Amino acid sequence: MIAIVDYGVGNLFSLISSFKKIGADIVVTADPEVIKSADRIILPGVGAFEDAAKKLRDSGLDKVLISEAQKGKKIMGICLGMQMLFEKSYEYGCHKGLGLLKGSIVPMQGSIPDNLKIPHIGWNALHFTRESNLFKYISPNDCVYFVHSYYATDCDDSVIATAEYGKELTAAVQNGNIMGCQFHPEKSGEVGLNILRAFCEME
Repeated sequence: MIAIVDYGVGNLFSLISSFKKIGADIVVTADPEVIKSADRIILPGVGAFEDAAKKLRDSGLDKVLISEAQKGKKIMGICLGMQMLFEKSYEYGCHKGLGLLKGSIVPMQGSIPDNLKIPHIGWNALHFTRESNLFKYISPNDCVYFVHSYYATDCDDSVIATAEYGKELTAAVQNGNIMGCQFHPEKSGEVGLNILRAFCEME
């Protein structure tokens, strides 16, 4: 069973639909005991980092996720959920993340050419930087769908794919049982479904 963590951040309809399409056994929950009993965990999220981090802390789910990660359970963050896995974010201040991955979340503004629109919205090719079973059903340069204004940096030890938007930006990360996608696999057609399928099959 896969637990999709429901902590009040974002619309989960597309994500639920995608997992159902590949036949995955999922539960959407904010119950710590259900999360602990799951085989693997999805941490979704859209919106502001500070708000999401506060909701995780206020619910106590931050401690649950850290504990389950330390036990070796596979956890995948999506979009803001991926950013939450890192140590901190500089989105309107400096805010503490879960610290499951080394690195920081920083604004794209000032890091990419001024003529490029922010947020970065649209389809971009994935450039693999190291092997990962998360990509076993897709190919280099397959395209996925992004919506973001911030990106992960100082995280070379966990980057498994980048995407070019004025510069190579972190697109996906993995360090052992902790992984994340800056893009939305649930909005990335068959490529995204194949990434979710690979996550479900990871041993």
